[in-house]
Amino acid sequence: MSLVAEDILIVLPEIIVSLMACLILVLDLYLPARLRAWTSFSLALVTLLITGLIILSNSDSNSVVGLNSLVVKDQISDLLKAGICLFSAVVFVYSRRYALERGFWRGEYVVLGLFGVVGMMIMTSAYHLLTVYIGVELLALCLYAMVGMQRDSIPASEAAMKLFVLGALASGVLLYGMSLLYGLTGTLVISEMSTEVGQIGTPGLPLILALILVVTGLLFKIGAVPFHMWVPDVYEGAPTSTTLFLAAAPKLAACAMILRLLAEGLEGLFQTWQEMLIAASLFSVVLGNVVAIAQKNIKRMLAYSAISHMGFFLLGILSGTAMGYSAALTYILIYGVITLGVFGVVLTLTRQGTEADLIEDYKGLNHQHPWLAFLMLLLMFSLAGVPPTIGFYAKLSVLQSVIDAELAWVAVIAVISAVVGAFYYLRIVKIMYFESPDTGTDIQLNCGNAQHLILSLNALVVVAAMPWIGTLAEICSQAVASIR
Repeated sequence: MSLVAEDILIVLPEIIVSLMACLILVLDLYLPARLRAWTSFSLALVTLLITGLIILSNSDSNSVVGLNSLVVKDQISDLLKAGICLFSAVVFVYSRRYALERGFWRGEYVVLGLFGVVGMMIMTSAYHLLTVYIGVELLALCLYAMVGMQRDSIPASEAAMKLFVLGALASGVLLYGMSLLYGLTGTLVISEMSTEVGQIGTPGLPLILALILVVTGLLFKIGAVPFHMWVPDVYEGAPTSTTLFLAAAPKLAACAMILRLLAEGLEGLFQTWQEMLIAASLFSVVLGNVVAIAQKNIKRMLAYSAISHMGFFLLGILSGTAMGYSAALTYILIYGVITLGVFGVVLTLTRQGTEADLIEDYKGLNHQHPWLAFLMLLLMFSLAGVPPTIGFYAKLSVLQSVIDAELAWVAVIAVISAVVGAFYYLRIVKIMYFESPDTGTDIQLNCGNAQHLILSLNALVVVAAMPWIGTLAEICSQAVASIR
């Protein structure tokens, strides 16, 4: 196989980020201690922003398959890669002060984050089952290490072990499903596999088993019911900076992986995996919203919230239409933006020796920091899907696609669950605005001017972006069209 310029261009973002990660690791070894933290942070930030700009500048409507059909460059990979770079850059900005105070902001932490970004980008542009698996494992290995980076924290160590054991199990299930697909179709290339599956006709037991294993692995990776058991424990136990990294960007990569494997590769088995996703999505939406009500820890509450939102995302996928896939893609991008903002507020209130991880910690926030309380209010309203926030549009577009797919009863259950879910989001608003802080409690902020500015823009965009939401929907629609 000979490399051509086109092949290099397809994987150029991955090459840039990988090389810079190696450079940061070497510099961290030789630089004086006082320069290490700032240098690694600056280089990582510049790398991600430049890579994002390169991706967007080289984006076009043509789909190009390269490296002997291992990877593909199309509109959906360009959009999600740029989103992954932007989200990860914001994560680093929000996380730096928190990690510095707790002693684990080292070159290795940044490098793991960057290699995690490489894994996500590989998942996004994968056109071959082997490439999909390499991307999944690279991201997973980085996350295991990042969750357990705070070695003197027992909850973090426990969270890392749970994620490692259950993640390894899910990866094994996914790999076994892929190997069965290879045995049945004779190919690992997703487009060729789609053709072979379409020619099989009535699927036999081996093909159904392969599909079940693949879907099980995918549901675990996004934390959907019934494979959600790791999400609350990991969200709560991991350092908040790592929880933010885990909660935002990987969801974009998982979206691309699900679209490529199910919507493109296994489209001929649509009826079968639609039934599986209906059950998974409804259980996720119902369980996530109901159980979240009982939580006292805000990170654990956001974990169950994430489970319910993944249920909503799956609603778009199971519709099986271009409109549904576009709605799911729009939903995951909007959810990522809101998640960044929410954890940004949590990290702003977290200081040395104090974790702002209990809902009670937000009592009377409006009395002392009205602007931050207002930002949190906008973000909570957006998660709840209250108009005129972008979260409302995201939910509406998904529900519309489900109704158009003649699954109105599914939409009804989802709406009822969403109304139930609004309760725990509004509870935080109530605590911030209508309860007084505990006597003698002084809520201090822990963020620089740059972080405060980015957080403000991040939160305000959930309302300010509404006039342009149609443009985003159109971009997502064009991106989805490139894979069909």
